[in-house]
Amino acid sequence: MKEVKSPQKPLIYYYCIVLLIIVLFNLLIAPLLSQSQVTEVDYGTFMDMIEQRDIGLVQVEDTQILFTDRAETVVYKTGPMEDPTLTERLHDAGARFGRVIEEPMSPLLTWFLTFILPILIFIGLGQYMSRKLMNQAGGKNAMSFGMGRSSAKVYVPSTQGIRFADVAGEDEAKESLQEIVDYLHNPAKYTEAGASMPKGILLVGPPGTGKTMLAKAVAGESGVPFFSISGSEFVEMFVGMGASKVRDLFRQAKEKAPCIVFIDEIDAIGQKRSSGSGYGGNDEREQTLNQLLTEMDGFEGNTGVIILAATNRPESLDPALTRPGRFDRRVPVELPDLAGREAILKVHARKIKTGEDVDFHTIARMAAGASGAELANIVNEAALRAVRSGRTIVNEADLEESIEVVIAGYQKKNAVLSDREKRVVACHEIGHALVAALQSHSAPVQKITIIPRTSGALGYTMQVETGDKYLMSKEEIEDKIATYTGGRAAEEVVFGQITTGASNDIEQATKLARAMITRYGMSDEFDMVAMETVTNQYLGGDTSLACSAETQREIDRKVVELVKRQHEKARKILEDNRAKLDELAGFLYEKETITGEQFMDILKGGAEQ
Repeated sequence: MKEVKSPQKPLIYYYCIVLLIIVLFNLLIAPLLSQSQVTEVDYGTFMDMIEQRDIGLVQVEDTQILFTDRAETVVYKTGPMEDPTLTERLHDAGARFGRVIEEPMSPLLTWFLTFILPILIFIGLGQYMSRKLMNQAGGKNAMSFGMGRSSAKVYVPSTQGIRFADVAGEDEAKESLQEIVDYLHNPAKYTEAGASMPKGILLVGPPGTGKTMLAKAVAGESGVPFFSISGSEFVEMFVGMGASKVRDLFRQAKEKAPCIVFIDEIDAIGQKRSSGSGYGGNDEREQTLNQLLTEMDGFEGNTGVIILAATNRPESLDPALTRPGRFDRRVPVELPDLAGREAILKVHARKIKTGEDVDFHTIARMAAGASGAELANIVNEAALRAVRSGRTIVNEADLEESIEVVIAGYQKKNAVLSDREKRVVACHEIGHALVAALQSHSAPVQKITIIPRTSGALGYTMQVETGDKYLMSKEEIEDKIATYTGGRAAEEVVFGQITTGASNDIEQATKLARAMITRYGMSDEFDMVAMETVTNQYLGGDTSLACSAETQREIDRKVVELVKRQHEKARKILEDNRAKLDELAGFLYEKETITGEQFMDILKGGAEQ
């Protein structure tokens, strides 16, 4: 899409107008206002200049004699005398007779031209500039310098625009939006059937899943103008400016219909209205929301204007905004599944050169839970790594390393662990891997490393599922908690002491155990009673407890028991397989990084199940 900017004259344009008026005033009017300076001399001086033949132009009057020097640069004045031979002497001196100065203007006209006229000129220029700025600001109700004008970026169809083929991994969302494209191409087909398109379509999903790109793809496929604006751009310091921007945006949309209006992060102005009186920014936001609701009600189904909006917080939107008749359709744009991740990787890989050894299916499995934006970043990081290595072709090792960069950060090449710390980290990571491998519900181990990363991790164990999983059983969650506790258990079994390296493991194990009891109904005491609700599904999954203080204490007790039980299970697995734990930890200590295949080859030599 190509952005179209409305033609606006820069401020230097008006300065040039002012400069031109000043120049014209000096060239044309100033000479009319200026009068020659007259020097008064006595008659003797006049006679001396005649004898010296230094007389140019002479004007003889009854009350005075005006004359100039020979060069006619200075005007002189003297009184008249009875001198019959004056005219003859002037002729002999080479003087010419004529008018030395023009008739002076009246004092009233002089005062008008020198004082009143310049003031009138600048007042008129100021009024003209004020009207121009007011028109650019959105009309006479605008307060100051475009603050009431919509700042939406306008794009027109382009042959290089985004198409649905450029958006991978969101087949369901594209199918839902394809109907909008067809309507914009063939509105008569829907009119004949008495059908009308939704007035508004709300795209919801986590950050980075391609909501904005889907909106641009709709515009690119439709070949219609595309207005793009962020919800936060409607909010201004002055009350009423947000509502003015909404009016201006919809006015422009009606003029360019059929078109698409896309409002990104609409929750900035569309949050639920409070029952009490608002103050400051909240009151302004609610006025902006009210204007948006009014404008959307004014659209009919056949106007050719489609409103698209995107948000990560659909639960916070006002019910009046999401009701049928405004945003009629909600299109989920979720994190891509395995096939979607593979398709997204292939789309972004078109821009780089890849080797024949690259298996996008494996890379997609390793990048479980990644959004479209993160996958694009993974491909770009792989290309940068290839360039740093002096290559122009990206291989699979580059992509695998880029996944680790996104997950755990870059390698800390200057971090030097002591020999004992290195052995503790190796034992810790093998503890995770060994507990995972010796349980029946854990994902296969893909890679183990003890190279420190910029995220603060001194090492990590990567497990990769063979496919997408949408459900987890109670046994699988318990095994996952046991895997989290495996690192600390290995430190206890081998060294008889514990370190701070398990802080993130403790956090993840506690979170899973609490979710089992409060949200998943996996406890006998509480059965299928929800003690906790998710308040922000797409932005971190924040939760809030909805129970009494006594119940919270009981929940805490159950969480501690559950984690402790899985910790004991992990410790027993490692004690029963102490020989393999020592062998694998020593191997990892020497190699620093081992693959899942190497790990399993050593483990298969007689580990107890």
